[in-house]
Amino acid sequence: MSLALRVIPCLDVHDGRVVKGVNFTNLRDAGDPVELARAYGEAGADELVFLDISASTEGRATTREMVTRCAETVFIPLCVGGGVSSVEDVDALLRCGADKVGINTGAIRRPEAIDEITRRFGNQVLVLSLDARREPGQPSGFGVTTHGGKKSAGLDAIAWVKEAVERGAGEVLLNSMDADGTTDGFDLEMIRAVREVVDVPVIASGGAGTVRHFVDAAKAGADAVLAASVFHYATLTIAQVKDGLRAAGIEVR
Repeated sequence: MSLALRVIPCLDVHDGRVVKGVNFTNLRDAGDPVELARAYGEAGADELVFLDISASTEGRATTREMVTRCAETVFIPLCVGGGVSSVEDVDALLRCGADKVGINTGAIRRPEAIDEITRRFGNQVLVLSLDARREPGQPSGFGVTTHGGKKSAGLDAIAWVKEAVERGAGEVLLNSMDADGTTDGFDLEMIRAVREVVDVPVIASGGAGTVRHFVDAAKAGADAVLAASVFHYATLTIAQVKDGLRAAGIEVR
């Protein structure tokens, strides 16, 4: 577990451009991935997350070239996700310069993929990307979604995250689909629920709108805080977020 909190911008990439919407709909253009990656590296980001949200076969080929360009541009860890389902996919992205790889739908379809990937590359390479939302029918009250939050996977989010970490996932990117893009704050209850069952780092995602939101997520148990809209549209800078976290007594990098 890292002691210092990490602040991570997220690049949601669709057809070669960074986009951002609310609850994964009404996507707006936010710029060129490589240019944004460079700017965030210079602005003090601790890591970058690059998600190919369309993850079509054609898109993924483009993504690999773009990942290579991003990796050549920034000197901070780069986590890449979108369409990952096998050892081969992970190998290809690591060769492009990714430091970590996120898996979501591929692991839901075939949980053994987690075991295979972490046996080959180590658990520090694999991040479970979890798109979760409130689902009253699930034991924990939180369910897993796929296809950008459009489909329920019929899985309890807390049970699934526990299984994925037991299989070897070294980190959890916890994205609240209810809060995504709303700028109303992170789902603190969900962060606490995941924190209780796993001992690997948890990255909180979805809902950041103010510096206070980042502080709240850290206090709820997040090891890293991720945001897109507030950084892409210059509502907040990484420096402002880090200053606010420090002022609240939270150690940052």
